[in-house]
Amino acid sequence: MESNKISGILSLILGLIFIIFPIFGTAALSLLIGVSLIFLGIILILAGFTAFNIIIGILSIIVGVVFAFNITALSVLFALQFYVIGIILILAGIVGLISDSQISKIASVLTIILGIIAIALGGFSIDQPVFAAVLIGVGLIFQGIRLYLE
Repeated sequence: MESNKISGILSLILGLIFIIFPIFGTAALSLLIGVSLIFLGIILILAGFTAFNIIIGILSIIVGVVFAFNITALSVLFALQFYVIGIILILAGIVGLISDSQISKIASVLTIILGIIAIALGGFSIDQPVFAAVLIGVGLIFQGIRLYLE
């Protein structure tokens, strides 16, 4: 079996886990990210005793502890990503509306609407970690299908 098909199957399985068991999936992912950041911080500190390595290492350990012991930290990060994407989409749509370029005005309005939807999704995911987990699961399923069919 090709590596893409194996990755696709694993992605599908993970996506289903996130949808069927959203709290477990979010907690496991948050714990995995937290432990990874803690190890990264330790490695950075031990790699060299420069001020940069020590500062980044300590910050990495602190953020890692937050992720490892707080499931909502992942939801906040996920929501922040939606907010940034939403703002960028809204700004791109506004630029498309006021510029004299070849960009369609309908496409610009749709881009603004997508930006508003992205910001709303960010609001939902910050309130409910389950919502973020389901969105991650759906994304993993789509990615798994795409990888398997390649």
